[in-house]
Amino acid sequence: MDSTLILPFIKSTQNIFGTMFQMEVSCGAPEVKRSEHPSHDVSAIISMSGDIEGSVVLSFPMDTARRAVAVFTGSDGPMSDEDLSDAVGELVNMIAGGAKAQFQGRNVAISCPSVVIGPSHAVFGAKDIVRVVIPCSCDCGDFNVEVLIKPGKNAAKTAAGAASSAA
Repeated sequence: MDSTLILPFIKSTQNIFGTMFQMEVSCGAPEVKRSEHPSHDVSAIISMSGDIEGSVVLSFPMDTARRAVAVFTGSDGPMSDEDLSDAVGELVNMIAGGAKAQFQGRNVAISCPSVVIGPSHAVFGAKDIVRVVIPCSCDCGDFNVEVLIKPGKNAAKTAAGAASSAA
């Protein structure tokens, strides 16, 4: 996996949590993951297309998700699964958007997020995409950012076009 495709997700995650939560996030070393099962019970998924293709999965244990959403929304009362889903979906949207902004010179689109809540779910990607898991930790608990992306089919054409127009 090209580290220039992973580093933007680490930086974006740390930036979003620092800005929105006023909370530091430490990220461990990214590792290749062989299973399509997210690490935890709450997974927000967003797809990327264009010069970079694939998806990003923000995966929380239920307790960590609830604590993080309470901090994010400023709520201290009970929350519905719908509210939890909306907030976790917005978090993956901000993380993917922040990473996308760092892919300078590349045409990348992100989808609307989807959220799955419950144990034993799986998130499948294209068979030729490596899944990289970034373990993260903050005051709310541990969570993972899983990145399943690769350069898109048009990436070489876009790079060649940008180089020729710059000449």
